[in-house]
Order: sequence, then C-alpha cells, then structure tokens
Amino acid sequence: MQQQTTGENKMGVMPINRLLLSMSVPLMLSMLVQALYNVVDSVFVSRVSEDALTAVSLAFPIQNLMIAVGSGIGVGMNALLSRSLGEKNQKQANLAAVQSVFLILLSYVLFFLVGMFGASAFMHSQTSDAAIADPGIQYVRIVCCMSFGIFGQLITERMLQSTGKTIYTMITQGTGAIINIILDPIMIFGLFGMPKMGVAGAALATVIGQTVAASLGIVFNIKVNKEIQPDFRHFRPDLPVIGQVLSVGIPSMIMASIGSVMTYGMNRILIGFSSTATAVFGVYFKVQSFVFMPVFGLNNGMVPIIAYNYGARNKDRMMKTVKLSIIYAVALMWIGLMVFQIAPVQILQLFDASDNMMEIGIPALRTISFSFIFAGFGIVCSSLFQSLGNGVYSMIVSICRQLVVLLPVAYALSRFHNVRLVWYAFPVAEFVSVILSIIFFIRIYKKIIRPLRQPAASEAGVR
Repeated sequence: MQQQTTGENKMGVMPINRLLLSMSVPLMLSMLVQALYNVVDSVFVSRVSEDALTAVSLAFPIQNLMIAVGSGIGVGMNALLSRSLGEKNQKQANLAAVQSVFLILLSYVLFFLVGMFGASAFMHSQTSDAAIADPGIQYVRIVCCMSFGIFGQLITERMLQSTGKTIYTMITQGTGAIINIILDPIMIFGLFGMPKMGVAGAALATVIGQTVAASLGIVFNIKVNKEIQPDFRHFRPDLPVIGQVLSVGIPSMIMASIGSVMTYGMNRILIGFSSTATAVFGVYFKVQSFVFMPVFGLNNGMVPIIAYNYGARNKDRMMKTVKLSIIYAVALMWIGLMVFQIAPVQILQLFDASDNMMEIGIPALRTISFSFIFAGFGIVCSSLFQSLGNGVYSMIVSICRQLVVLLPVAYALSRFHNVRLVWYAFPVAEFVSVILSIIFFIRIYKKIIRPLRQPAASEAGVR
C-alpha cells in the first residue's frame, strides 16, 4: 500500500494522476467561474447596446495586459518557490515571495498611471466613434486605477498554488466572481437605488470582486500557507532573486502581452469591416474562456508538480505529469470544438445578437474553433517550458503564433474584403505553433529531462 512519508511534500510522493487532479480540479472549477463572470459581464453590457459591447471589446487588451504582467510575476515566483521547496531551501522560497510582492506593487503603480493618462489615447487609436470611445475610456480608467485588486488576487493565489493549496484559490476566485455577477446588473442598470452606470458599472463590479478575492487570498496565505513564511520587516530589493523571478516571468509576460497586441491588431483589422465584426471577436474571446480557462487551471496545477520534481530530480514523476496533462488538455479542447461547431447560434443569442451579428458571428465561431484541435498540446508545452526555467521557448512560440503568423495572415486575408476569410488566420497560426512546440519539447527533453538522475527510493519516498 502506498503511504506518504511523514513530513514529505505531497508533490513528491502522491500518485501522479490523483495529485494532478487534486491540484488542478479546484483551479479548473474556479477558472470556469472566472470565465462565467467574464461572459456575464459582456451579456449584461450587450443589453445596454452593441456599441457598449464593442467598447468593452476594445478595452480588453488593457485588461489582458494587466493579467499578463501579474500572471508573469506569479509564474516566475511559482517556479522559483516550488523549485526551492523541492530543494528544501526555505530561505530562497521566502525571498521569492517577498520580492514578488514588491514587483506586484510596482506593476500597480504603472497601470494606475496608464489609466490616468493613457486611457483616452488608447481608445481613440482604435475608433473615432464617441458612442464607443467614451464608455471605453471610462472602463479602462476604472480597471487600471483600481487594479490593486487583480494584482493582489493574482499574487496571493499563485502563492497558494505553489504549495498545492489550490482549494483555497477556488474559494478566492469563486467568491470574487460571484460578487461580480451579483453587482453587474445592479451597477449597470441602476437597481435597488443605485445610479445607472452602464459600462462604468461593469468595470466597478469587476474591480470590487477582484479586491474581495485579493483580501481573501491574503487571509488564506497568513492562516494556512505555513510552507511560505515571508518577512517584510527590513525589506530591501534583492536583485538576484528578482532576476530569477523575472527570468521566467518576463517571457510569460511577453507571451500574454503579445496576446494584447494581437487583440489590439485584430480589433484594428475588424473595425475596418464594421463595429459588429469587432463585437463578434469580443464575444468569441469571452466565450472561448470556457474552453481555455479549464486548460489553464490544469496547467496551473501542473507547473508546481513539474517544478518540485525537477528540483527533486525525479524524471519519472515529471514525465507522467506531462503525459497526463496533455491527454486532459486535448480532451477539453475537443469538447470545446464540438460545442462551437454545434451551438454557435445559441452562443450568440446570449449576447442579444442582431441579424447582422448572427451573419458574421456563426461562421466566425465555427472557423476559429478549428484552432482548438492544436491548442491543448501547445498550452501544456508552454507551461512545461516555463516550469523548467525555459520560458523563452514559450515566448518564441507565442510570438510566432500571434505576431509572425496570425496578424499578417489576418491582414492579408482582409485584403480580399471578405470578413469570413479573416477567421481562418486562427487555425493556421495554431498549426504553426504546435509544430514549434514539438521541436522545443524534443530539445527540452534531450537537454534537461533525460539527463536527470533518478533518486533512490530512500531519497524519493514511496511512489
């Protein structure tokens, strides 16, 4: 019978399938709730007007950029934390947490300034229509100037994930999402005596939910996350530790930031056809999160397992984790593909779609979803590269997919003046990225994973 060695971290001894599911399922569920409130946000906004929905769609790259920066710092911290714990280096783990919080505070200051002084220029670079630009400016200012919530939520949840306490991240994300869902109609439409705030109300509901989630994350880290003991007394920046966090985090930030650039570029291409085409793209991005968020939850559960066992030099556990993650990710993406192929009408009806929006949206959802066939494998490989400190590979794949292939192909297809052709850029780009992912995976395996010395049974514990 399999027993866990007393005092041994579960990431080194628990059976891999049970460990991966126990770490990932709570994250997958919480991210599904996260996806739900992203969609509900846009569903309510679409009831204001199609212009309001377009405004939120055009504002999305800024929101995505904030998440990219916060998640990048979190990924870098998580990789260093888990590896340090695997090496039994408590001091390094504590330093990683403290220095990452410092980086998060700097990020908030940066986006506060963006919200105060850059919101108008950002929106007017995409549209001159005041009915779209003005509410978009309000939205961007609110989510940037009050971004302490999202940054606090991201860093505290990553700390919990790094030690396997993913059930608490499900609670923080779920609570924040539920609060957002409740507040959305109240603030957007002015229920229960509240003023009718429209798009600005949606932004306020979002940041309030994020702030509550961040507060819960702080409480959980203090109360239950005993493996990490950050000490902020006599704080001073530690450049070597910051460098280690950013060496993994910056490629992750760049990857996700590239997503913001891609979204911004696609919005510019699609607005040349119509604001409705841009709104359809915004709807796709919201709804596809129901497919991608569970896979990202799976990956967030996978990363600390890989990093811990890499620190412990346990090759077998690493490879079992990778194989199972790929199987689960591909299965989830195929389910998403089937839903998008079968029910595009029902999806668009959620957003009060006009006949014109239906005409553009149905082929858009069906065409873009073909990219799901390849995406699951690529996402797992990206997280594997990051967890082994080779985030630059993930960055290269992301750059090639979204900037080198997707945007140029989309722009070239737009020259035929048929918006239906533009959507084919997505599966083309995903196919190219999976080829690159395979090449880099083989390289990582040969250079890093295969040479690892297997620990003796006395070192590894009972597996």
